[in-house]
Amino acid sequence: MLPAKDEHTISAPMSLLSSIRLVVAKPHPAGKPFIYGGAAVAVIGGLLLGDWLFWIGAVFTLFCLYFFRDPERVPPPRGQVVLAPADGRVVLAGPAVPPPELGLGDAPRYRICIFLSVLDVHVNRMPVEGVVTRIAYRHGAFLNASLDKASLDNERNALAIRMPDGRSIAVVQIAGLIARRILCHVREGDQVQAGERFGIIRFGSRTDVYLPEGSRPLAVLGQTMIGGETVVAELLPMAATA
Repeated sequence: MLPAKDEHTISAPMSLLSSIRLVVAKPHPAGKPFIYGGAAVAVIGGLLLGDWLFWIGAVFTLFCLYFFRDPERVPPPRGQVVLAPADGRVVLAGPAVPPPELGLGDAPRYRICIFLSVLDVHVNRMPVEGVVTRIAYRHGAFLNASLDKASLDNERNALAIRMPDGRSIAVVQIAGLIARRILCHVREGDQVQAGERFGIIRFGSRTDVYLPEGSRPLAVLGQTMIGGETVVAELLPMAATA
């Protein structure tokens, strides 16, 4: 009988392979102008003006390849859960009123705020299955996205999603201190799936999710999120919430 392999011997190469796949993942289309621009500066500038411009262009290109990486994600095979809409760290968690432009009322909901540093994957993903009922963009400031007041004062793009059981959930893309562009690829009326890509925020940002009635929050302050995979809340059956 062959001796059992040490699970650490197996998991270590797999963990290394997963890390490599994350770093070299294909870039999101929103990053291509920056990547091509940096490469052009490196090649053309380097030929015309010298090595210093080549290195500036090369470093910028490598940074953009890393920043705009868009790895594949596998949502957990279970229903009645809310997934993290973004990678990053939970900086705020507690009751808050959803953005008024979504028309979801003024009753506080449990809000989970995920801060994305420039090192995190910035692709946003749907937290649940449903239909996009409202998208509202609002101009604003560019404060540090980790601050509580960034939810109200910063530039943002808010989405309301109606789930199959009739409940609604809100997701808000919030620009950060150096973020200057919020991109959203879905439209009102679109049918979406949990874990599906729906947008990206460039260069540092925050993504908030306002849970529907009858949710059991699971995310805690300081927890690291993986967009489209980490479960941030469980959805109780409607009968249990009545």
